Amino acid sequence: MHPILSDPRKLLSYAALLLAAGAGFGTLLVWAESATWMQALAFAPPVVVCFGFLLLSDYALARAWDRGQRARPVLLLYHAGNLAFKGLAAYGLALLWSEALGILGGPELVFSITRRQGALFVASGSALALLSMLAHQLLLTVEQVHLAEHRATESLLHAREAELQMLRAQINPHFLFNSLNSISALTSIDPAAARDMTVLLAQFFRQTLALSERKKIPLAEEIALLESYLAIEKIRFGDKLGVALELSAEARQALLPPLILQPLIENAVKHGVRNCPAGGRINLRALVRAGHLFVAVENPLPLALEPVAGSGLGLKNSRQRLASLYADQARITWEAQAGRFLVELVLPLEFEADQP
Repeated sequence: MHPILSDPRKLLSYAALLLAAGAGFGTLLVWAESATWMQALAFAPPVVVCFGFLLLSDYALARAWDRGQRARPVLLLYHAGNLAFKGLAAYGLALLWSEALGILGGPELVFSITRRQGALFVASGSALALLSMLAHQLLLTVEQVHLAEHRATESLLHAREAELQMLRAQINPHFLFNSLNSISALTSIDPAAARDMTVLLAQFFRQTLALSERKKIPLAEEIALLESYLAIEKIRFGDKLGVALELSAEARQALLPPLILQPLIENAVKHGVRNCPAGGRINLRALVRAGHLFVAVENPLPLALEPVAGSGLGLKNSRQRLASLYADQARITWEAQAGRFLVELVLPLEFEADQP
């Protein structure tokens, strides 16, 4: 369907434009002393409106022609035939409405069309048809550009979603394998602790499944996930593992991707606390500043350990997930120095009320 016909506002605007054009045409007839005001206003607007809606058929013709991809000689013949038809149609509409006015309104409304005026109708109709064809070709070009942009955007979104699903699929098994290894080690040492760890692991995965369909969650919910994870690791490390949370009230409500912090905490336990003879404390801080959410994860690092090169799965996945979701609007950085390892995330500030 023509875009004008499918939109009531566009249809009314087009009809008003045609009526204005018809009034202008009638005024020209009066100025040329070819008709009285009554004859001109009774004749010109209906003819112009009917012809204007006839021109809308060029949209369907242009779409059919684009799909056909005809040769140039056939193309010229097609355009010539369309111009001739529209010119004769303009003349025919004028004659028919002139006769109808004589029947409906009497001789005083009849606008007699001379041979010269008939030729002008044919020429004017052909000229308007040419403009209509050019306008509809331009409209089709614009539609095709918008359609291509829409398809490109959809393809990009599907690609990003597939990438995110892949990254999530990598994160969960990575944590699961580590947890199962811990349970296996505890089975022979402390069966009760192994049982508790299994229950906590099941609870953790129930939480992650509940959030798996959501693209972003409040930081408070992410912290609840981390607490479940840390409860599992606490069974393994006991008092060697300490955690300190410093979260502003506003930061707690800010949105971030689910499980974006879990691999960072896992790295802090695996590469930091576990390798320190006396254990250590993991510090997690979050605050809002300058329209962004700032999150920092800091853990102890044995001095004899080489600085982390940043090639671990958790850090790489976190960087890729942020790039897929936020492009260059978010970043993650890390550094190791003076026996501490620090990871910092900066995300655009979003709240649930801002989501569509």
